[in-house]
Amino acid sequence: MHIDTVGIIGAGTMGNGIAQACAVSGIKVVMVDITQEAVNKGLATIVASLERLMKKHKLTAAQRDAAMALIHGSTRYADLQPAQLVIEAATENYDLKVKIVKQIEAMVGPDVIIASNTSSISITKLAAVTGRADRFIGMHFFNPVPLMALVEIIRGLQTSDATHAAVHALATALGKTPITVKNAPGFVVNRILVPMINEAFFVLSEGLASAEDIDAGMKLGCNQPIGPLALADMVGLDVCLAVMEVYLSEFGDSKYRACPLLKEMVAAGRLGRKTGQGVYLYSE
Repeated sequence: MHIDTVGIIGAGTMGNGIAQACAVSGIKVVMVDITQEAVNKGLATIVASLERLMKKHKLTAAQRDAAMALIHGSTRYADLQPAQLVIEAATENYDLKVKIVKQIEAMVGPDVIIASNTSSISITKLAAVTGRADRFIGMHFFNPVPLMALVEIIRGLQTSDATHAAVHALATALGKTPITVKNAPGFVVNRILVPMINEAFFVLSEGLASAEDIDAGMKLGCNQPIGPLALADMVGLDVCLAVMEVYLSEFGDSKYRACPLLKEMVAAGRLGRKTGQGVYLYSE
């Protein structure tokens, strides 16, 4: 299957990032969100991102204009009909994703592939609520999508070889490097990464070192581009907590218990960059 039009549900951080990556690669995009305000915000974010690439001489004005011309923002699921693939990129919540997937399925043709950008929820379980489990797959992008090279392609138990091949080809066409992963909580990258972030919160809560020194230690000692606590702020502390709770529930292993400090900060609304405060304080 050749994919020339991609539908995306969600105009937030991941959704608009995926939309930008597709459009820059010459693929048409229909980006859907609940309100026009959310759609407009997503489109504005893409424009700002493309402007930054222009300033770095990685994109021309003509390329920027061509990319934006390929993106159609909408609040209507019916506008997804031209797509050969629809990617769900909503909040990491199983019930919400099930609702969205069923809405997508009701609006698109029987041959359309549905993908989820989930970072932790079972692809097999999501596929089972559809009537096209063989055409359901995980397509996990990483933030910031325009800059990160990796896409995890997650095969559910029911995913067909043809579906995998089409999505693998699309990821490659976007200039990404896809890796194929079996369905399991957290897949590969987050299975390793999020428990490490959680452990950094335990180290911080025990007073072993300051947040700055923890991050400096991991950057300079392990050659990581960003420390785990700063990364948690970028990802969102609520997202990190949600992923740990999925691991604990699915594996039943106490090593996946979330750090109480992480829970406390989420309860306080200190979710990281998106709220202006997490482990660190952010100004506009």
